Amino acid sequence: MAITELSALLKGMAGLELLSEQGYRLDGRKAGELRKLQARMSVFAQADGSAYLEQGNTKVLAVVYGPHETRGSRAKSLHDRAVINCQFSMATFSTAERKRRPHGDRKSSEMSLHLKQTFEAAVLTQLYPRSQIDIYVKILQADGSNYSACVNAATLALVDAGIPLRDYVCACTAGFVEDTALADLCHVEESGGGTALALALLPCSGNIALVQMDSRLHQDHLDKLMEAAAKACQDLSKVLDGVVRRHLEEVSDLTKH
Repeated sequence: MAITELSALLKGMAGLELLSEQGYRLDGRKAGELRKLQARMSVFAQADGSAYLEQGNTKVLAVVYGPHETRGSRAKSLHDRAVINCQFSMATFSTAERKRRPHGDRKSSEMSLHLKQTFEAAVLTQLYPRSQIDIYVKILQADGSNYSACVNAATLALVDAGIPLRDYVCACTAGFVEDTALADLCHVEESGGGTALALALLPCSGNIALVQMDSRLHQDHLDKLMEAAAKACQDLSKVLDGVVRRHLEEVSDLTKH
């Protein structure tokens, strides 16, 4: 009986209509519409920079330390630029799955590497030779587009730390439902079985910091998916810029008083 119920439930999920005939998604958004993004900077006093970000129901905390002298082996330090160290983790309560998440599991290591590659393309590391910048990112609640939310939160934390960037780094996912490209996927849309693409973009120059795809995609569809993700990144850059400007206004108001 329990197995029958489970298979019925899975069938129901498989038949879930991710896009209505009117072009609306499960949460009422249009195809290219972003989830609501809210963020605060300077949330962790002990760090050089920090930010808390909610992208839909995905919630992230990012903390930055540095630039500081490289710790441990001197062989790690680079004579002409800073080393960027990224560590990604997920809170044990971040998903409905109750399995233990060891700190060094493969997915976390992969995500840490992707974040490192992303910020090496954006931080002006040459200004800090023989030093290190640490970026710690933790998912507090996961509901899709985890990598993107981490990049956006870490960008705000780096700005808060006063570390010079070439540009904001904005990241967003895009995926196909039938022939429609959807931007900023939630967990249900990511789990729908279609191809999902994550893009990290420097919006002013249009330079790509990272592209990541979890499955194969026909070449004809790639442009459409990249276009949807890039447009969403451009929209996100305005939102992040608004967060930074509001934070600067709050700080200047405090210093006046």
